[in-house]
Amino acid sequence: MAPSKANAIVSKLVAAWAVSLAALGWSATPAATLGSEEFGMTPRQLVQAIEKVEAGIAQCMRAQGFEYVAVDYETVRKGMNSDKSLPGLSNPEFISKYGMGVSTIYTGKPPQAETGYSSGKVGLGDRNVAAFNRLRPADQVAYNRALFGQNPDATFAVTLEQENFTRTSGCTRKGIELAFTPDQFAVTYYNPKDAQINKDPRMKAALRQYAQQMRKLGFDYAHPDEVEPDLRKRLDALTQGQSITVDKMSPDQLKALKALQDYELRVSKKHYDLLDNVFDPVEEKIAKEMFARPVK
Repeated sequence: MAPSKANAIVSKLVAAWAVSLAALGWSATPAATLGSEEFGMTPRQLVQAIEKVEAGIAQCMRAQGFEYVAVDYETVRKGMNSDKSLPGLSNPEFISKYGMGVSTIYTGKPPQAETGYSSGKVGLGDRNVAAFNRLRPADQVAYNRALFGQNPDATFAVTLEQENFTRTSGCTRKGIELAFTPDQFAVTYYNPKDAQINKDPRMKAALRQYAQQMRKLGFDYAHPDEVEPDLRKRLDALTQGQSITVDKMSPDQLKALKALQDYELRVSKKHYDLLDNVFDPVEEKIAKEMFARPVK
């Protein structure tokens, strides 16, 4: 996506943002009063949204004959906070070893069955993980098909943290639809705070520098937010949209997975270097000016 096209999309999304907030019952407030949480919500709005989503997921799962306990806010928040982190590793160490944690930690296992790093498992809560593990293998497949559709890694906590619901399905998506608008499911969605920051000339210049530096290494990204979705798209293509465990991959798939992991590590290194030295300092300065008053 070219920078000019990305800027045009951002401008349109700023206009659509007020409509999205109105649909949720929120008022279109000035920049300084926007919420500091995901999707421009205040902490209170985030708690309310999580409770509404989880209640919807539980109801949907019960209707399909499965046990699912609505997860509380604290558990969902733990799942969100564990995305791209691992106990015992600093953030730079995680990036060096796992990049963005997309293909590099891929196992193809359901999140409930993961024994290592899994933010999805954390956000599901112990009771739901235990309920899943009590099922027979065939019933576990049916359970996760009902809960996640075809993307078991697209749990509510993880996709909320990423502000990207495009890969959600099953009861997870049905629950999310109760608290979020269609605009917020779009691949082009931007947090309203980020959208306003991106309109600043200084941020536009930083985005141009980011794109130029990425292109020098052969990475065609016009915005930092494009990298992780592209990695997931590449991984989905490799697995043909299915959750194939690594031990059941063909030799060609294993070779492709290794190549994607190498690519992820290389692109992540440059991506995070540019975030630290080009993108984030400008974003922080603009945010301090734009959101001078404390956000709720």
